[in-house]
Amino acid sequence: MAELDLEKKAKEAFIDDHFELAVDLYTQAIALNPKDPQLFADRAQANIKSANFTEAVADANKAIELDPTMGKAYFRKGMACIKLEEYQTAKMALEAGAALAPGDIRFTNLIKECDERIAEEAGEMLKVSPDNIPGVVAPVEKAAVVSTLPASNSNHQPTVTVAAKPKYRHEFYQKPEEVVVTIFAKGIPANNVTVDFGEQILSVTIEVPGESAYSFQPRLFSKIIPAKCRFDVLTTKIEIRLAKAEPIHWTSLEYTKETAIKPLASIPSVTSRPAYPSSKPTAVDWDKLEAQVKKEEKDEKLDGDAALNKFFRDIYGDADEDTRRAMMKSFVESNGTVLSTNWKEVGAKKVEGSPPDGMELKKFEY
Repeated sequence: MAELDLEKKAKEAFIDDHFELAVDLYTQAIALNPKDPQLFADRAQANIKSANFTEAVADANKAIELDPTMGKAYFRKGMACIKLEEYQTAKMALEAGAALAPGDIRFTNLIKECDERIAEEAGEMLKVSPDNIPGVVAPVEKAAVVSTLPASNSNHQPTVTVAAKPKYRHEFYQKPEEVVVTIFAKGIPANNVTVDFGEQILSVTIEVPGESAYSFQPRLFSKIIPAKCRFDVLTTKIEIRLAKAEPIHWTSLEYTKETAIKPLASIPSVTSRPAYPSSKPTAVDWDKLEAQVKKEEKDEKLDGDAALNKFFRDIYGDADEDTRRAMMKSFVESNGTVLSTNWKEVGAKKVEGSPPDGMELKKFEY
């Protein structure tokens, strides 16, 4: 019964544009019933509104895992991936959702947007292709096999055969504490999959009878904690969770010299407004940036509702557990008209709504 109450309050908070409160309430409901795909799908929506896009993808993936027929979970995954500029992944999710909801124009519109974005990215890559630069010859892939012809036939050019693309596609997204790698291998028995974790190495082997073994062994961008890593073999994919040894942002999945993390001694001092992580390799003291952002937020001058909202957020962030419980209980039970920090006063009874003078309090059924 408590779960239903929390879900109802979360929906009320979402409708009132209190998205962070909605996320918190959905999280409490999920703790009581972690097998309900609806709760994960709804928290994904609240996370999208709160700009927590990686968390929204994780929630949508969990909802899909629990109920592969839930169309809105695919839709919300697509929306979050578009915000993260992962257009290929977004398109795949949206196409899967569109198959479950024929005629839904929302899927059609977002798929069209993904196609346009993918075309734009392809156009940008084409502009810098070696084929478009005079005097530059495109390199042959390392795995390419070149067959030479007899010397007497000097008028013919060597024949180049390029190796095929990897058998299974993979992608990754990340949270502050972990990196989630997905290998899209459909219908693979769990006994055919071997995953090993090293200090900075991931080793995945998929063996299918009658086929050559698939091997994926990248050196990772940064170190992980092998004992805390795990993987799941699902019907359509293999999901691998890598526990970060340090809460840093990975600019890529694999280590290269260009993306290597530089020692702290070489990190330049940051005097300008903090820049958030991008796809370009950087060497930034994130702890320092976080402290700077918090200071700027604290010193920021706001007016009207924005100032009032910040005031309440500061109270909630610095409050003890009883004060937070009092604030949440009074706000939810009064439909947003009362905010109390006294748990002794509000904990023993239901908080009634108290609308401003000249206004009437109305309750809506869901």
